[in-house]
This record gives sequence, C-alpha cells and structure tokens, in this order.
Amino acid sequence: MGGFQSLEVALAAVLGLLIGSFLNVVIYRLPKMMERQWAAECAEMSGTAVPASEPFNLVLPRSRCQACGHQIRWYENIPVVSYVFLRGQCSACGVSISLRYPLVELTTAALFAFCAWKWGLTPTGLVWAGFAASLLTLALIDWDTTLLPDDITLPLLWGGLVAAALQWTTAPLNVALWGAVAGYLSLWLIYWAFKLITGKEGMGYGDFKLFAALGVWFGWHALVPIILMASVIGAIVGIAMKFSTGLREGGYVPFGPFLAGAGLTAMVFGPQSILGFIGL
Repeated sequence: MGGFQSLEVALAAVLGLLIGSFLNVVIYRLPKMMERQWAAECAEMSGTAVPASEPFNLVLPRSRCQACGHQIRWYENIPVVSYVFLRGQCSACGVSISLRYPLVELTTAALFAFCAWKWGLTPTGLVWAGFAASLLTLALIDWDTTLLPDDITLPLLWGGLVAAALQWTTAPLNVALWGAVAGYLSLWLIYWAFKLITGKEGMGYGDFKLFAALGVWFGWHALVPIILMASVIGAIVGIAMKFSTGLREGGYVPFGPFLAGAGLTAMVFGPQSILGFIGL
C-alpha cells in the first residue's frame, strides 16, 4: 500500500470514528423519535391534547448520562479516546458506559478504512462507506427494538439506485432495479405464505425494504447468497439464544441484523464468496 493510499485509509478511519459517534446517537434516538411521532399522531386522531415536551431529535437535547443526567462535555465525547480516558464510566456518577459505544465507533472506522483501501476517496468509496454505516445502524436498531426505520431503509434503496445510475456501483441500473423488485417481492411472498399457513407474522415490512435495498446495491443475482447467509447465521444465533434463555418474550429474533451482516459480508468479500462460507 503506497503512501498516498495509506493517507486515504487513515483519513477514512478518522472520519469513520466521527461518523460512528454520530451513529450511536442515531441508534439510540431515532426509535424514540419514532415513538414520539406515533404517540402524537394517535393523540391527534383521538382528539386529545399532546403533552408539551422538550425538543428531542438527533441534535437536541445535548448528550447526557442516562443514569444521573450529567451533560456530557465535548472532551468527554471524543470517539474511543474519551471512553478510555474515563475508564468506561460517567465522570459524574461513576455508572458504567456501555462498551458498545466505542465498538460502534471502531467498527465504523474499520468499514470506512476498508472502503478507502478498496475504492479510494472516490465517489464509489464514499457511497459504499455510506452503505456500510447505514447497515450497521439498521442492524443495531433492529436488534434493540425490532424496528427497521424507513428513514434509513428508503434512502439506502434510493441512494443505491442513484449510485447505479451514476455508475458508482458495479450493478448496472437495470440490474439494480430488478434487484429491488426481486428483493422486496421474494420476502413479501414468504411473509404471506408463512402467515397463511401458521397465522403468524414471521417478519416485518422493514425486512422487505432492506432486502430490496441490498438487491439494488448488489443486483438481483446476489440475493440468493445473501438470504442464505442471513438465514443460516440467524438460525444458529436463534438456537444458541434459545438454549441460553436469551430470547425475547414471544421467542423471536429480528431478521434485520442478519440481513445487514450478510450485506456487509457481501461488500467485503463479494456476494458469491458467501456460498463458500456456508459450505455451498
């Protein structure tokens, strides 16, 4: 790796740390913003007054300790560095800070560095970095809440179509378009077949949109390897959680994190290599 490429990778990693810090905010706040919006809409439809509350979005209020309310200062919010300096504890009350915060930052930095190494600081590298950040965010939101927000899945889908039209991804526009159609319809058909047979819902509509987005970014021909890998890993994790009594009430595991993980694997190793990983 040449000196200029090394500089690009380093710059991308630093950017990834900063973006990863923001992703932590999105992962925590976006579901709560959605819940507030739903509550306001329900109140409006029922004709009841919406209680006044302080602004709550991705910017306001400023980050604070969830245990004691201590407002986090700028020097306590430096990605990874602050966590190490604070020894993983709130400076005011000493409550442990989740290790997931620095792990998200480091993971985002690694994904951005990979994109810079593979595609450079080019439009292609930037859009794939955005793709990776979106999947990481969706995976953790779905794992926490079983929600796959349209605020992320739909821009991911449309952004992939724009990138394909500009030839920033390998899938031609027509292949990307049919990837979206095949991805959505395939899970939609499985959903309704399962519901008609069992009377239960096996997945949510967010999974359809996420799989459609993956079809856009990789093309329709990559959907089979991606869904196979997601299903195999999901089954293994689900069985392990069942035996460890780690399943949620109702005995289900969200499918979105495994779709997202398969998508990231396809980005790093290529869709066809997935078949080798699962022994096919």
